[in-house]
Amino acid sequence: MTRALVLNGPNLGRLGSREPEVYGSASHADLVSAVEAWADELGVEAEVRQTDDESELVGWLHEAVDSRVDVVLNPAAFTHYSYALRDAAAQVTKSGLRLVEVHITNPYARESFRHLSVIGPVATGTIAGFGLDSYRLALASLTHKS
Repeated sequence: MTRALVLNGPNLGRLGSREPEVYGSASHADLVSAVEAWADELGVEAEVRQTDDESELVGWLHEAVDSRVDVVLNPAAFTHYSYALRDAAAQVTKSGLRLVEVHITNPYARESFRHLSVIGPVATGTIAGFGLDSYRLALASLTHKS
């Protein structure tokens, strides 16, 4: 069975109350429930985590490498500037694991500072702009052999 850590960065714990006109009305709890249901349907063992702390997110990526677990990562604001997170994400993919970068919105349809991802170049792939379905698509991608 495919295993995955589904990691969420800053402010994603505020889903449903933070800019619902941008991110939708689903809460973080709704996201967790949806990911668990999709993972079950796809035969993926998924654990969902969220933090606003960059160092904790880096530590979780190290944990993924050490425990040989694929990653679905929504780096949120860290997408655009966290080289520490980028280096940890690179360790995931360079170790032969898959890391799928996800975004609820399409960063290219938003403010220009969101157009740069320091994570994308080291990720296996990026899925963005499909709302919470971005996570479903990312989990589905992990069920396919590279």
